[in-house]
Amino acid sequence: MSNVLWAKMHGGTTHFPIALVMASALFDLAGFLLPDNPGKTRRASFQAAGFYTIVLGALGAFGAVASGLVMSQGQLWGRGSLARHHAFLWPAFGLLIGLAVWRLVVRDRASSLGFKIYLAGSMLTAILMAAAGYWGGELLLNR
Repeated sequence: MSNVLWAKMHGGTTHFPIALVMASALFDLAGFLLPDNPGKTRRASFQAAGFYTIVLGALGAFGAVASGLVMSQGQLWGRGSLARHHAFLWPAFGLLIGLAVWRLVVRDRASSLGFKIYLAGSMLTAILMAAAGYWGGELLLNR
């Protein structure tokens, strides 16, 4: 396949994980901060949304990473904007997979401290994903 096709595939697949990670962090934060309603469904609903969005984001990230590696001809680091993109991408990808696996294993049985640590990791992952997306966009502008 041509590099143009891979670039389009990469561009199309990257937006889902970025958006889903950010949505997951916001859903989980809302579930953590907002007071629960009498039926205790508000918090559970936000946490369920956070669960599904982090898992879907992690699954989608594999396609984005694979297409990016093909585009960069297997370069795991690179130079310039590609190096900056990868400096944020690889930690974000590792955290994203770790967070999704943790959520799949723990589900809704997390301790209060455990969920606070997860939430901090989720916020950090969203920030790293945003930075990776920014530098990925810079790669397009600098061509």
